[in-house]
Amino acid sequence: MDLNEHKGWSRDQIAARIAADIPDGAYVNLGIGLPELVANYIPQGREVIFHTENGLLGVGPSPAKEEEDDELINAGKKPVTAIPGACFFHHADSFTMVRGGHIDICVLGAFQVSREGDLANWSTGESDAIPAVGGAMDLVQGVKTIIVFTQHTTKSGEPKIVESCSYPLTGKGVVSHIYTDYAVIDVKNEGLFVREMAPGIDFDFLRSCTGTEIKLYE
Repeated sequence: MDLNEHKGWSRDQIAARIAADIPDGAYVNLGIGLPELVANYIPQGREVIFHTENGLLGVGPSPAKEEEDDELINAGKKPVTAIPGACFFHHADSFTMVRGGHIDICVLGAFQVSREGDLANWSTGESDAIPAVGGAMDLVQGVKTIIVFTQHTTKSGEPKIVESCSYPLTGKGVVSHIYTDYAVIDVKNEGLFVREMAPGIDFDFLRSCTGTEIKLYE
């Protein structure tokens, strides 16, 4: 299988796969970038309350271009909608929700995730890198379940799931689940377990582009 030939799920399919696993009634924060797509794929009839750290609880799907409101944005400065019953509040109150353990799930992007669930997602550590801490360090400590939404490898084919992170950490042992274009992987005390593989992906290929040991559930 050619590493340069894209296979597996598209970004929208990964977002839909994550959305399908979010339980009814959950309070969820979506990180900047790929995680924002998840709000568009919540199954019909399921209530999920999305939180954005700049001060909105009740984020709806992305608006149509002609319905965008420059004053209604998420933490990534992207236009959003607000569902009926949504509420707005101060940035400090928003972080009180996060730090106080009131958010059930957070979906974040990643540069690297280690075998033990360590997350690096704010800097590559390079001298010319632009740090982007945002609220990630608060989120990984205050939110009950951390989900990573990422491509399985970098553009050059380097693994993003590794034995030990070489980039500055956002948090140690914080990740519960990893969703990539190739697979859904659960982070357990006993290691990384593959729950599902995308169509066209087999375990030998998945193992070849993962930088640490992965296991199949028995």
